[in-house]
Amino acid sequence: MSKNLTETEMDIEPETMTSDDATWILTASFVIFTMQTGFGLLESGAITKKNEVNIMMKNAADVILGGITYWMFGYGLQYGSGPGTNPFIGVGSFFLDSSQDEMGSVFATFIFQLSFATTATTIASGAMAERTDFNAYCIFSLVNTLTYCIPAGWLWGNHGFLKNLGAIDFAGSSGVHLLGGCAALVAAVLLKPRLRRYDNGTDPLPMGNPINALVGTFTLWWGWLVFNCGSTFGISNDKWHYAGRYFKNRKFELGDIINSILGGLVSITAGCAFLRPGEAIFIGAVGGLFVIIIQPMFDKIKIDDPVGAISVHGGGGFWGMVAVGLFTESDPLLYLSRGRKGLFKGGGFYLLGVQLLACLSICAWSIITTFFMLKGINVFRCIRMSPVEENLGADYVEHNIRHDCFQYEDMMEDLEKKGYHVPKRTDRVPPREEWDRYLVEKYIAGAADTTTQKPKIKPSEHDKLLDVLSNAKFSREPNRSRENCIIL
Repeated sequence: MSKNLTETEMDIEPETMTSDDATWILTASFVIFTMQTGFGLLESGAITKKNEVNIMMKNAADVILGGITYWMFGYGLQYGSGPGTNPFIGVGSFFLDSSQDEMGSVFATFIFQLSFATTATTIASGAMAERTDFNAYCIFSLVNTLTYCIPAGWLWGNHGFLKNLGAIDFAGSSGVHLLGGCAALVAAVLLKPRLRRYDNGTDPLPMGNPINALVGTFTLWWGWLVFNCGSTFGISNDKWHYAGRYFKNRKFELGDIINSILGGLVSITAGCAFLRPGEAIFIGAVGGLFVIIIQPMFDKIKIDDPVGAISVHGGGGFWGMVAVGLFTESDPLLYLSRGRKGLFKGGGFYLLGVQLLACLSICAWSIITTFFMLKGINVFRCIRMSPVEENLGADYVEHNIRHDCFQYEDMMEDLEKKGYHVPKRTDRVPPREEWDRYLVEKYIAGAADTTTQKPKIKPSEHDKLLDVLSNAKFSREPNRSRENCIIL
């Protein structure tokens, strides 16, 4: 696209995506999908061990179920240009397919935006952790595409009213993060706090696995670089310049360090292509501090957000949009800012006003749609786990996984004594190390037999070994102290 094109000409004659652009977009999309690993590790590390598998399963559901509905109708509502398309919603391209002439650009765009859509849903899953029924969550994951795709069309579709007003959200501070943060807020309010969460005050609970949380943070950090750089939507001509301007920030204590890093990343997502390095550092630092300041406020009013999704994504996303309205310079390359400047760059209040309008519109949409989705799901399937299920943990109740540090039989007996109806107990499947220890003991016993010329193992014992493995009849370790198995 020529730099001399007017704003009107730019809308009429968009630049065609080249094969290099498609390669860039697809590569970015594949790396962005690794962010699901990051979210899963971070969230599973921040909660108690008895729910860590469940949170990973929810991340898988986001990709599988959200991916299906984004293909069915999400892409069409976001980018559709058929009859009936208006500034609010796109129409067309449902059950997406494409001709051979256009399939490269269409499918590259689809896979890139699909990664954004699943990320928006995953943000909400963190705030719903440890107390959400898995089946109800799967339904939410399936339909939550609606919450993402329509505002994404406002921002990035040619029909979108926010795009045509000049709103700038280069890589999703509002379209992904603020939207996800608002959904997380609604979900946390509707679900109410975890059992006994605030019995001993509002201080954060200890992390179940800090190592997982830190590894997840680094995985997210890596993915975020591509998340933002990939939003250039290509690398040909002058597009590569935007990918090189990105920066990030970090700060203090384990939970605070993690959330401030993520808050800094969210904060510069909207304007990463337009900010100078010093401005990016400042905006990221303010975003990181802002996040760790507002998180305790939610705890004080007993809005339980186990991973800080509301403050990180909601707070960071809002500040990121405001920062664009303050610091953005006129874009001299591809005129992505439409010649407008931020307030501190002499551009007046227009851009800041449009950015605030975008925040208001997306917040309202996310809050309303999430509320009605969860309320509707609750009619058919209770979204909150029962007290018994929550005490035992989703890993055991939903996935039949027992963790060594919890004595489930004792926990169920306690619950029965208190008058709760306890679900039918499943057969105990011992940890792998018990089976390995059993094999070692059998091997040692067999080796000892050779010294007396006895067979290592009697033929009939082959069947016994199979019974041992299937019925878990081999010896258990002595019960651990119940002090380490407190029901949280």
